[in-house]
Amino acid sequence: MKLSKRVSRLSPSMTMAISQLAGELKAKGEDVLSFSAGEPDFDTPKLIKDEAKLALDDGETKYTDVAGTLAVRTAISNKLSRENGLNYLADDIIVSVGAKHSLFNIFQTIIEHEDEVIIPAPYWVTYPELALYCGGKPVIIKTDETNNFKITAQQLKDAITKKTKMLIITTPSNPTGAVYSKKELQDIADVLKSTDITVVSDEMYEKLIFDNQNFTAVASISDDMFKRTITVNGLSKSVAMTGWRFGYLASPNKPLIKSIKKLQGQSTSNINSITMRAAIVALDGKVDKDIENMKNQFQKRRDEAVRLFNDIENISVLKPDGAFYLFVNISKIEKDSLKFCEKLLQKTGVAVVAGAAFGLDGYFRFSFATDMQSIKIGIERIKNFVDKL
Repeated sequence: MKLSKRVSRLSPSMTMAISQLAGELKAKGEDVLSFSAGEPDFDTPKLIKDEAKLALDDGETKYTDVAGTLAVRTAISNKLSRENGLNYLADDIIVSVGAKHSLFNIFQTIIEHEDEVIIPAPYWVTYPELALYCGGKPVIIKTDETNNFKITAQQLKDAITKKTKMLIITTPSNPTGAVYSKKELQDIADVLKSTDITVVSDEMYEKLIFDNQNFTAVASISDDMFKRTITVNGLSKSVAMTGWRFGYLASPNKPLIKSIKKLQGQSTSNINSITMRAAIVALDGKVDKDIENMKNQFQKRRDEAVRLFNDIENISVLKPDGAFYLFVNISKIEKDSLKFCEKLLQKTGVAVVAGAAFGLDGYFRFSFATDMQSIKIGIERIKNFVDKL
């Protein structure tokens, strides 16, 4: 059987591969601590689970509109208006099987052969893969610690060509936790004014911002940015609903929404009806106290993990403003992050993800979405490993 060229262009997800390997080793009885997964260790809030049970009891187990029930799309519309100042109609929104599915739909609908997609690095591992799958060309803008791993307006301006079709912005960032300020987004918006470039704003971690800082939605910057931006979000990270698979996209572009709905209608159709009913509870703000509690716990873990890593000789890490990751600088020890992470897992049983997976070598991503004791033990193992190098 000859496989398609588009599938052969894809690489396996390194984050999932590391998490799976760590799970297999643990199942064999090995002493493994995994800091590789982007998954909160908290349970889904009880109110959400109770609503799912009610959906079952009420018989909400049938097909729905491809884009999602009107009730859940209205809840998303209200959330975006109330919290982000974005006035989307329910018909401007499509609910998909997680934000990754939303992104897949967007790329499939917009990107064609040789279209360029500007992606700041470090990036979430899936962005360049989606561009390649569609026949597009990822254009990577390297960032560094001097600007907290965020692209500047000048970098963006220098990267734009006649073939540029899309820009990806992730705030807060996976893997660095960087959060774009309103001023930084305004500067980016000024560069884009005279172009037809579509902006895809991945805002999955918007509720996980620390130190009482504010979140600015990319589409809220100006009317021009609202029209060109596709907002992508979901409930996996902030409400600990990873397994429920709930993501969504929003755009005022009617032809785009119509096309994505057509594509989804020929692939997955609607996501499961029970998840949509349960999601309304989260979107309406009924579990905001649970979210705040999770965020406070993440902030305590972040502070302790940053302190412990920065106490290790030849290792350093910036304190992230959001998400639940540290992007740890090991370049003074080992430029080859894959080599470092493989040896670390073999020698200490600690699983982290190599920076190379995110487009920036000499680093590794450490998820602090786990309990404090495991974090302390894991970093102590890393310290002992580094001391022996």
